[in-house]
Amino acid sequence: MARMHTGGHGRAKSRKPEVEIGRMPEDLQLTKEQLEEAIVGYAKQNMHQAQIGQMLKEKHGARYIKQIFGKRLGEILKEKGVKTDFPQDFLDLIKKAVVMRSHIGKNNKDTYSRTRLQRVESKIWRLTKYYKKAGVIPLDWKYEPGKAALLIKGR
Repeated sequence: MARMHTGGHGRAKSRKPEVEIGRMPEDLQLTKEQLEEAIVGYAKQNMHQAQIGQMLKEKHGARYIKQIFGKRLGEILKEKGVKTDFPQDFLDLIKKAVVMRSHIGKNNKDTYSRTRLQRVESKIWRLTKYYKKAGVIPLDWKYEPGKAALLIKGR
């Protein structure tokens, strides 16, 4: 979703090194079962997937989850039954929109924030269509700012 409202194409990116899937790294002291327990424990502490990956990298030395398990972190969480209802990037955009709406309610002459809110909400609508097609969110779910504020407060 980067560079959606700018003229750049954004082709430059870093690439992960080639690794063999299913092969354990040499510097890793934990087994797969211990890593799975750590992943589930972090998820039960309400950590996001990115935070879980960072903790595994820093504390346990597990750099690439896919190299160890042969599947991504989200798939592991789904198998263990600790996956959230909505994707984290989607919730982050909704949270940003809720904060912007409350700011605009207090500062109604802030036209720059109003424009940014329109951009954020267009990203939300676009992601909503994508996640409905992918079957990640319910088909009857619709973004409404009032309900979005309640959704974010519940988290």
